[in-house]
Amino acid sequence: MEVLTIILLAVTVIVIVSVILILHKERQQIKQVADALSDVRRGNGNRRVLANPDQLLSPLVYEMNDIIRSYEDRMAAYQQMEETNKQLMTSLSHDVRTPLTTLIGYLDAVHKDVVTGAEREEYIETARRKAYDLKGYIDVLFDWFKLNSDEFAMTIQRTETAELTRNILIDWIPLLENQGIEYSIEIPEQAVFVDLDPDSYMRIINNLLQNVIAHSQADTITVLLKKQDDTMQLFVKDNGIGIGKDDLKQIFSRLFKCDTGRSEKGSGLGLSIASQLAEKMGGELTAESILGHGTTFILTLPLAK
Repeated sequence: MEVLTIILLAVTVIVIVSVILILHKERQQIKQVADALSDVRRGNGNRRVLANPDQLLSPLVYEMNDIIRSYEDRMAAYQQMEETNKQLMTSLSHDVRTPLTTLIGYLDAVHKDVVTGAEREEYIETARRKAYDLKGYIDVLFDWFKLNSDEFAMTIQRTETAELTRNILIDWIPLLENQGIEYSIEIPEQAVFVDLDPDSYMRIINNLLQNVIAHSQADTITVLLKKQDDTMQLFVKDNGIGIGKDDLKQIFSRLFKCDTGRSEKGSGLGLSIASQLAEKMGGELTAESILGHGTTFILTLPLAK
């Protein structure tokens, strides 16, 4: 009987000591969690708490670490967006001020009769082009903020893209001819149905063609639409100066502008907007290029089922 009592007493002591040790460890862990949360509140998103899987608080610790990581990712994205918006406003303020100043100068010259006859008509034409440049910048700015707002929404519908593409390209033919750019348009006669947002599809094509005219220095452009397996592919190919490998990796990044040999005109947002629109319609926009031998942009969208 005495032996049994001693054994029970020993077991009890061991259990009590074990509980005390466990509680001590858990208390230390609770303090670590509290310290970590305090650090996070002060802005330290890199703080983490370590825990073994067999610890009582490990599920809570793991969940807290996930929350901190998610918070850190959101803060990084927010800071990146803030920096992008600052760069955007700086870039656009310069891009808008330059054509606006020139536009005012040409219009003042016409208004004050500084120029007459044929020169006056040239001034008016230059002012008209500058006005369209301003409109282009404003359109891009509107698209950018709309695309990155919570209110942005697409109207996805079953669309016959062959005819839609023809109608979009018709409006570009006079401009291509005026720029002295030869063009080839290859669109199949049979219908090609895709679930897409027509306005977004038009914006992608417009941005791609505008990019060719503004930056590629090409004198030939080919637009090809075809079916490929269960997708529709639209190719926009030029014979311009091309894009280097390093620049090609960043061509769809926000505010990115190629430096070497390419025009500084533009906000650096057009291709980024086009890429985001393609992704939101379940597709993708890619680019292939060889420096000095032109560039090909490929828009891929899934066919309607």
